[in-house]
Amino acid sequence: MRQPFDSKRFLQSLTRSPGVYQMFDAEGRILYVGKAKNLRNRLSSYFRAAGLTAKTMALVERINSIEVTVTRSETEALVLEQSLIKSQKPPYNVMLRDDKSYPYIFLSSKDTFPRIALHRGAKRKKGQYFGPYPNAASVRDSVNFLQKTFRIRSCEDSVFRNRSRPCLQYQINRCTAPCVNFISEEDYRADVRHAEMFLSGKSDTIIRELADEMDKASKLLDFERAARLRDQIADLRRLQADQVAERSSGNVDVIGVAVLGGNCCVHILFIRQGRILGSRSYFPAERLGLSAAELLSAFIPQFYLGGRREVPREILTAEAVGDTELLQRALSEHSGREVTLAHRLRGNRATWVSMAQQAAEQNLSSRTAAQQKLLSRFGALQESLGLEQLPERLECFDISHSSGEAPVASCVVFDTGGAVKSDYRRFNIEGVQPGDDYAAMAQALKRRYTRLASGEGKFPNILLIDGGKGQVRQAVDCLNELGVVGVQIIGVAKGSSRKAGLETLYVVAGDKTHVLASDSAALHLIQQVRDEAHRFAITGHRARRDKKRRESPLEGIPGVGPARRRALLRHFGGLQEIRRATVDELAGVDGVSGKLAREIYDAMHSH
Repeated sequence: MRQPFDSKRFLQSLTRSPGVYQMFDAEGRILYVGKAKNLRNRLSSYFRAAGLTAKTMALVERINSIEVTVTRSETEALVLEQSLIKSQKPPYNVMLRDDKSYPYIFLSSKDTFPRIALHRGAKRKKGQYFGPYPNAASVRDSVNFLQKTFRIRSCEDSVFRNRSRPCLQYQINRCTAPCVNFISEEDYRADVRHAEMFLSGKSDTIIRELADEMDKASKLLDFERAARLRDQIADLRRLQADQVAERSSGNVDVIGVAVLGGNCCVHILFIRQGRILGSRSYFPAERLGLSAAELLSAFIPQFYLGGRREVPREILTAEAVGDTELLQRALSEHSGREVTLAHRLRGNRATWVSMAQQAAEQNLSSRTAAQQKLLSRFGALQESLGLEQLPERLECFDISHSSGEAPVASCVVFDTGGAVKSDYRRFNIEGVQPGDDYAAMAQALKRRYTRLASGEGKFPNILLIDGGKGQVRQAVDCLNELGVVGVQIIGVAKGSSRKAGLETLYVVAGDKTHVLASDSAALHLIQQVRDEAHRFAITGHRARRDKKRRESPLEGIPGVGPARRRALLRHFGGLQEIRRATVDELAGVDGVSGKLAREIYDAMHSH
């Protein structure tokens, strides 16, 4: 039996300086990371006789050791704390799972005819970056609007330079075809300037300019141009009507927060140049029963300091945030400009906060209801299969390919809280006969469960196989070979009509066959998991297939690098002519020896 942590002796020698503390359990695993202005005072609060919440007491009971790192200031401690949370992922900290960088709209500046595109990642290209946007869909909506209204090109430079005639975007009035000089540089630059003004929140100025140009065009009897300008004005006014915006150029993030029954939601409105670009909800994991204000105090530094996200000049919150001055200093140092946090607001800012708060409450309520519904489905599955215990983890496998080409197997994982996407896996199937789903399933299962058997993850209670008895037999043989026990295997076979609701379940335990009612909650859970496995498999298959089809057969030939590929293509004019060429003709290309010509010939005729 382990000895309890001696907090008195630990605290006696502890410094009162600012710093970071890390709590570990008896096996040396990280439990919690925190920061403090005064380390002794902060850590003493965990070991007081009364006043701790049940969840904090559960954390304290697991503490076996505490390590501290002294810092020069509280701000430095905050930054170090976020770095440790991100790298170590302690279970008792508020964890923000989605750490992807946000997308921007990129408008190039080095091109004679600038292009507009979605951009994510480091800002290395020369041009202007507008955003950030909450997700790629928001960027695409804005790009589509800009193409429709101002007809700015979005094609890659490699495509633009090699066009000899207008593409479909020109045909549907989404581009002015600068690639073939259908528009002058001056007129195109005018369209680009209007797009820049729109993205900078200057829609009123654009409308006034367009209205003046429309009047001029009408006086010159250029009614076609006047009609086009009228449509641009109408599009801009419609978009303005949908926006709750103020007449300023403020860059603001607005944060609402809701806490309900151990679950929490943080909803952020992204506002740039006074215009709402979009919003996004986060459901951070937290195990200490934090209040809404405490949750915000933990969420904000992790959100802005833990990644590459842009920090706006102003952050508006629905609740007063503790350590406001500390957070403002840390965010200002991180961004290189002054950042303010505020929660007592009026006017449009109060409206924004109300919108964010209502969204947080609504999304949390919807998520909680969905989780309760999912839990009831797990209960129905337990009852339908006659299981002694509630199944807490399901895995489902599916295979996707196009007539045997580029097969990919998927594995999706669900627990009583929903899809566990961090545990999803895809397997590129290699070395099997094209179209042999049995062999593909066997390979995927063996790769997956060999890793689980070595301790890389958790075993499921139920393994679902999208297929009939043949695929189920592969699963049984695989798990028996690896010595895996305690996993219920179920095959999900579509009926003869292949319609949803007519599936047959093959349950290995007891060699039973089930046909559940079409309105069965258990069947709905199985369909949900099966359909997700199918979606995940087909997405991976299409990506692999498309990548393979884009590859040149010359790329896999040893000794044929980019320079020789270019020489061959320039000499023959294309892949078909290279395939028709003899060995001697191939050897006539500069840099291609007779031996290499033979290898190229053999490779081109083996496909």
